[in-house]
Amino acid sequence: MFAVMKTGGKQYKVQSGDTLRVEKLAADAGETVQFNDILMLGGDTTVVGAPFVAGAAVQAEVIDQVKGDKLIHFVKRRRKHSSQRTKGHRQQLTLVRVTEILAEGADATGVKAALGAGSAPKAAAPAAAPKAAAAPAAVESGDDLTQITGVGPAAAKKLAEAGITTFAQLATVDPETFEATKVKPEWVEQAKTLA
Repeated sequence: MFAVMKTGGKQYKVQSGDTLRVEKLAADAGETVQFNDILMLGGDTTVVGAPFVAGAAVQAEVIDQVKGDKLIHFVKRRRKHSSQRTKGHRQQLTLVRVTEILAEGADATGVKAALGAGSAPKAAAPAAAPKAAAAPAAVESGDDLTQITGVGPAAAKKLAEAGITTFAQLATVDPETFEATKVKPEWVEQAKTLA
């Protein structure tokens, strides 16, 4: 039985026992990971996904974190003597050995999903998200101050932080004495007409 799986933007045709070098995964040597993006299963019967085969997975054991071969990118432009550049790069890779191909029941295995190294720290992201979601809620409770000429999203946010969320509040501000943020006299005049 074989499977065509997708990881790191590439597709691999794998069988049980194959050793692969894939884009770096957030896993340590000795761990078992599961690839859930299976495009096709082959063997006695061929199953083609649309786009993925439901319930199918490929489980693999992480052997090591390695670097790929050095790639040298040399740029030389004709008749420009100071335009020779050499760039070298060694791609971060993960060496895995395929242990099992599951045609169904991949959801209930409990094996950690194979995630790229760049997408690993998702645990910290939800903690920061509510703080960002709280600021627009304050702006939505009042008027849309960006309707005033010269007030963009950044200025509207600063005004909301200073407690000004409606046209009526902005109309009562004295631009010369207001210290929380910079307010232009034109904004106050436009706020009076819109209020």
